[in-house]
Amino acid sequence: MALVNDIKCARCDRKYSGVRSRCPYCGARRIGRGKYTEDTDNAKGKMLISILILAVFTVAAGIMLFTTPTDATAPPTEDPSINNPEDGIDRFPGIPPEESPTPSPTIAVTPPPAVVEVVQIHRTARAGGGRPVDVSFNLSRDTNWDVTSLVEPPGVDVTLSWSSSNEEVFTVEEVVGGARLTFVGEGTAHLILTAGEKEDTCIIRVNP
Repeated sequence: MALVNDIKCARCDRKYSGVRSRCPYCGARRIGRGKYTEDTDNAKGKMLISILILAVFTVAAGIMLFTTPTDATAPPTEDPSINNPEDGIDRFPGIPPEESPTPSPTIAVTPPPAVVEVVQIHRTARAGGGRPVDVSFNLSRDTNWDVTSLVEPPGVDVTLSWSSSNEEVFTVEEVVGGARLTFVGEGTAHLILTAGEKEDTCIIRVNP
């Protein structure tokens, strides 16, 4: 059913569309509504159908517009059904919850061992001066003598060890700042000072 009525030319009796004002075949001007036009009720029915179709399309477009999400990139809301370790409820038995990555263990850095460059046995003021003991000495029995040490570099953290090669000649006792030698018998022995991998020695002779 056409929305526009066909009319019949009064001159050549051919039909053409009612939107034209002249006959496309003979050029005659259309007079009034032309011949053989459809009745008014039929035209009103066509108009009503057109309005209904337009209304249906309008309603459908409105529904699509208001039901479309406004922001498709918005992050999803938090789902309360996801396991939450704080509430103590396991909503997915058998599926472990997400765990935080285990931090890497901290590796302790051990400082390098102290290195002694120089170690020397020195006489204290009580022993007659601060010169290094680089020669042998003749000492009397039943007396004692204090010695100290020189270690370089200064402030190096190292343990000092004093000893006698023959304790029947003299013994060694560690004291604050050095060591004390006690001469107990006649003879010759070595005084030994060890600091790390370095060592210094001194010959001690004890007279009768």
